[in-house]
This record gives sequence, structure tokens and C-alpha cells, in this order.
Amino acid sequence: MRTITRNPIAWLNTVAVILLFATALRSQTTPPPPDSKTVSEVDAGLGSCTADFTVTDENGGLVYAATIRVHITYGFASLHKLDMEVGTNSAGKARFIGLHDHPKQGLFFRASEGKREGSAFDDPGKTCKANFTVQLFRKG
Repeated sequence: MRTITRNPIAWLNTVAVILLFATALRSQTTPPPPDSKTVSEVDAGLGSCTADFTVTDENGGLVYAATIRVHITYGFASLHKLDMEVGTNSAGKARFIGLHDHPKQGLFFRASEGKREGSAFDDPGKTCKANFTVQLFRKG
């Protein structure tokens, strides 16, 4: 029976495989967790308009991890549909970018977190760079 120490070729092959795996493992670093202060944004890719949001509770406190949703229709006879959502950061902020410059109808944004919700309306044809503060209230 042969052992690795007596067979130099087997020993070199083993060392080469170990080095290969060690290099591969070192190159697979996990990305850093997202920064809770970075403003989350989602891109519709339809134009140059934006909608920036700050979400607060009924007392004016900032709301972390609220979800803001919008349903967009566009194109001939509004046949194209796009549903988008983004979550707020620790400062209660989120952003939609790439909104259509001249939509046929305005955009209705719904914000929610737990049992609280709020809304905002925007017509990007009139306010292309909109800023909203949405206050969340308990449903029912």
C-alpha cells in the first residue's frame, strides 16, 4: 500500500488541489450587508422623473421598512403594466426613479407597514421631481 508521503506526484497533486480550493474560497467573499442609511430606489426605466418619499408615523416619527407600491400603465392604450415596490431605510426614505415624463394618468403610491397605511398622488407631467412625506395611520 502506498502513502502520500512516499509518492511525490500524489503529494504534489494533493497540495495543488488544497491550494486551488483555498484560493477559490478566498475569492468568494460575501457582500457587505446593505447600509440602513442608504436610500432604497427602484428604476421604472420609462423616463427621467423621480418621486422621493419620507414615511412617518402618526406622531411624526420616521418609519423603517415601510413598503411603498405603485401600479404604472403605459404605452398604446395603456396595455403595458408595471408594478413596483420599494422599502424605506432607517430614516424613513425611499425613491422611485425613471418615471414617465408625461403619463396619461397620474401615479397613486400606497405606503404600508404592519397595520398602518398612507398614500400619495403624483402627476409627473406637472411635478417631475416630486418629494412626498407620507404619514401612516392605523387601518380601520
